[in-house]
Amino acid sequence: MGKIATALIAALVLVVVLIGAAGAGAASLLGLGDSGGTGTVCGTGSATVGTDLGDGEKLNASQLANAQTIYQVGVQLDIPAYGEEIAIATAIQESRLQNLTTAVDHDSLGLFQQRPSAGWGTPAELTDPVYASTKFYQALQQVANWQSLALTVAAQDVQHSAYPDAYAPWQTIAAKLVATFAGTTGTCPTTNAGTSALPAGFSLPPGTPPQIVTTIEYAINQLGKPYIYGGVGPQGYDCSGLVMEAYLAGGVQLPRTSEEQALVGTPVTSAANLEPGDLLFAAGSDGTAQAPGHVGIYIGDGYVIEAPHTGLDIMVDSYPSAWAPQVVAIRRIIN
Repeated sequence: MGKIATALIAALVLVVVLIGAAGAGAASLLGLGDSGGTGTVCGTGSATVGTDLGDGEKLNASQLANAQTIYQVGVQLDIPAYGEEIAIATAIQESRLQNLTTAVDHDSLGLFQQRPSAGWGTPAELTDPVYASTKFYQALQQVANWQSLALTVAAQDVQHSAYPDAYAPWQTIAAKLVATFAGTTGTCPTTNAGTSALPAGFSLPPGTPPQIVTTIEYAINQLGKPYIYGGVGPQGYDCSGLVMEAYLAGGVQLPRTSEEQALVGTPVTSAANLEPGDLLFAAGSDGTAQAPGHVGIYIGDGYVIEAPHTGLDIMVDSYPSAWAPQVVAIRRIIN
């Protein structure tokens, strides 16, 4: 990474430090933490100074700035949001987002506790957050199929920690931080007007197959949990992960991805024939009409449960008003 890119990242980090030090009032003036509009933070993305890391420790301005550096390096390297979540969760576990310049475990240093003796770099390099983040992402990209792995597995494949399960508890706050940083330069989604609450009076129609009842009950119990890229629960899910796990609860094993799930079951050729449990497919941001990148579960009475995308929680959305324009395929898993 060149000196210009490093300088730009440093400037962005300074902005985050200033925002954090000013507190919630300054954040509001800058549009951070509002509920809509350009430059706002969406969904679960509202991490500021004072946010609980999840273990009672509160984020300070320095920790928030270090998380922003990790995120921004990921952006510069075109790392997907899930990779940024892995990196931030790793740094929380390894250093609590503190740039440790004195070794406390063998010769481990910096945000990721990388070791000079293991070839990660010199002590000066490893205590440079930009360099350390870059090395982490480069190592992550060498992990086969890392985007399909659980966060703790992907992190462990990079870190080779003596505590391989230690990264999982930090996934929720890492996703929140990524959504916050993404929101400071982006626009809140307007296509998802859903809610994390089940509509009042909702019930499945008589005769709904028991497997579908269990599947939908499972999905309903996940409402309000965060979208996590590559997530298959229980902390959060991506769209196909939610579908796969919900149907698994109902005793039906489905493939992992929405593209593969779109080939399972039988096609429903008319939306007028929709039944609870039918899968609705949309092209999504990373798919096509022929290979859908997004999926939701129709639960009946004009409602769909979906895990939309990073920054939004699992929600109930309406059909047809929100979904009909996007649908490229409908599949029935159980007849």
